[in-house]
Amino acid sequence: MNVPNQLTVARFGLTVVFLAILFSEIAFYQSWALVIFMVASLTDYLDGKIARRDNLITDFGKLMDPLADKILTGAAFIAFVGLDRMPAWMVIVIVSRELAITGLRLLAASKQVVLAAERFGKHKTISQITAIIALLLEMAYPTWGAWGEWLFGGTLAGRPWVSGLASFAQWVAVVLTFYSGAVYLWKNRKLYLEDI
Repeated sequence: MNVPNQLTVARFGLTVVFLAILFSEIAFYQSWALVIFMVASLTDYLDGKIARRDNLITDFGKLMDPLADKILTGAAFIAFVGLDRMPAWMVIVIVSRELAITGLRLLAASKQVVLAAERFGKHKTISQITAIIALLLEMAYPTWGAWGEWLFGGTLAGRPWVSGLASFAQWVAVVLTFYSGAVYLWKNRKLYLEDI
């Protein structure tokens, strides 16, 4: 197994560790969850970069890399609903989009059609990762004492600015996720309309 595929597999394992820590009661679990999520997100960046640079693109990587991304971000968003950190309807929009696009790609593969990633899809992924990091930061910084309060506790419109950032990032992620999914489904509508 080449290095990019090892990083992809590692992301599955890091997702399990991330969730276990997020729902644990160990000291500074919020900070540990933040670090683990950031490391997992870094593996997403590195596996693609290494695969392209060293020409190590494989069928396994094409299938499992986006799946690992969706499982990592989807698990985080669903966990936020369980922790009462994010409205369920937002997560439903995000998860539904990911399932719809995965279904479309499977349909395309059954017809020997390869669907390339869209530019909006990359922006969507970045917005989702940013939203998750912002939410984890909002959870973690109060445990950092005076340093955390000094760095992240400043107020903006009567609430900590990091809370405002987390709210804004959630909305950006939901809007980009919905929009990128709608564009992708529309551009590839012939694939599913011809079977109706």
